[in-house]
Amino acid sequence: MWRAGLVALVLVVVADVAQAQPWGPPYNRGYSYYPRASPGFFGWGWNDDYDYRFRRGPAVQSGGGRPVVEPLAPKVISFPSTYPVGSILIDSKGRQLFFIQSPTEALHYPISVGREGFSWAGTEAISRKAEWPDWHPPEEMRDRDPSLPEKMTGGLKNPLGAMALYLGTSLYRIHGTNDAKSIGRAASSGCFRLLNGHIVDLSARVEIGTPVTVVHRLAPELEKTVADQVRPPQPQSPQAQVQRPQAETKPPRRVLVTPDQWPPTAPAWRP
Repeated sequence: MWRAGLVALVLVVVADVAQAQPWGPPYNRGYSYYPRASPGFFGWGWNDDYDYRFRRGPAVQSGGGRPVVEPLAPKVISFPSTYPVGSILIDSKGRQLFFIQSPTEALHYPISVGREGFSWAGTEAISRKAEWPDWHPPEEMRDRDPSLPEKMTGGLKNPLGAMALYLGTSLYRIHGTNDAKSIGRAASSGCFRLLNGHIVDLSARVEIGTPVTVVHRLAPELEKTVADQVRPPQPQSPQAQVQRPQAETKPPRRVLVTPDQWPPTAPAWRP
């Protein structure tokens, strides 16, 4: 009889422990199954602060200093197209932004685009321009990285950089960055990054209401036209390089000696 009671008690404890285990997100059951300084029953407890998944970033975090950023002039390229003059075109595949100056010319800015799963295409209009903007990470991003603050003030540490152009009512922006290594990559959460100097230059050329068109890639002919102008010079192949004649090498000097002259006298014998 006592054995049956013991078995029932063990089953109750095991069921309670299994129910308390936070097997998956959102990890909001209040338990931490990592070892802690003062473990409870079987090492389980309510020490949420020990588990990094329960930690949240501060309410407000400073973005650092706000130095004066000089505009950085982009490259003027030939760009025959029918896009409206004064509009912005973004090529996600080529990771480049164009400000259409005329039916045949555009300004070229290298950018960083959204990584896979965050890219989009369509047309929006610039609804706001902000210098050294504050950053409010969306809840989805804070769920992925709980250490993010609710708000980061504008500054060099702020990922929105020196300037941000907001696109319509969406969460997408064209903004600056001081991380030159991120330009040309798919690294953002859907926004488009330019160097701080480039975004300052672009911001001075556009107004509220400027249309922004985002395409996955340019038309093949236009893509080739742009690539021929912005592609970095390729090193020449070995066959194309000028072959320099090798310096003439002379055989080593030999001095013959006869047996009666051994050991040789000056000039010394040379191999």
